[in-house]
Formats: sequence, structure tokens, C-alpha cells
Amino acid sequence: MTVDPLAPIPQPSAVLFACNMNAVRSPMAEALLKRLLGTRVYVDSCGVRRGELDPFVIEVMAERGIDMGRHRPKSFDDLEDGFFDLIVSLSPQAQHRAIELTRTMACDVEYWPTLDVTVIEGNRETRLDAYRAVRDELERRIRHRFPEASE
Repeated sequence: MTVDPLAPIPQPSAVLFACNMNAVRSPMAEALLKRLLGTRVYVDSCGVRRGELDPFVIEVMAERGIDMGRHRPKSFDDLEDGFFDLIVSLSPQAQHRAIELTRTMACDVEYWPTLDVTVIEGNRETRLDAYRAVRDELERRIRHRFPEASE
């Protein structure tokens, strides 16, 4: 059977975004995909460890009209739903944990290396610019990976 490389990738019905602490990258990605696809796809996020939601995330997502105030960081161990079609890992540690999950769950894993903006130093505006850049890059990748989000 020949696979057409230009054929669209089937849209998964359940997507998990994962990073280190579910405090910056993965909650941003979750909120962006939910905003773009609504309830057409189940979307969740988690971290290797549970962290605290970063206030800069709340601010840069509010610039897009997305309220992050109800997000509660959770770890892989806290997940209530154990079935995902796709896990998108945003950090090396999350990629390792996602690969471990494929032993017990039939799912695809994609690695989207994404800058850990918590290591950026500088004044408030410099740091906010870094968070905006990560938000915008995640949105670009989501729109590319999930073409239905751009419709």
C-alpha cells in the first residue's frame, strides 16, 4: 500500500499536551487548541511533575482573550482519562514519559521541542516577549498540525 505524503493527517479525537510542570507550555497549547477546535476534539495537558501556573502565562493568554484562571496544573499521574490518540510532548522529560505510556496505551507521540521560557532572564517586558513568542510558536504549530483549526 502506498501512502500519499500530501494526504492530510487524520485528526485525533483526544490530544494530550505534556511538558515538565504543566505550568507554561502545555497549558498554553491546551488552551489554544481548545479555542481553535472547541469540543470537536478532547484536549488535556499535564506535566512530568505538577507545578504552579505561571502568572506570565495568564497575562499573555489574556491578550488573546483566553482566561487561564481555572487551569489547575496536574501530572501524568493525575490524569483522569487514560486514553489519547495523540500525545504532544514539549520537553525532553515529557517526551520520555510519553514514550513510556505507549507501552500501555496505543497512541501516537509527537515531539515539539519548545523553549522553557522560565529560564529567560531580564526585565518584565523581555520576559513577556519570550512568553508571547512561545505562545505564538505553539499556535503556529497547532494550526499546521490541525488544519481544521484554521478553518
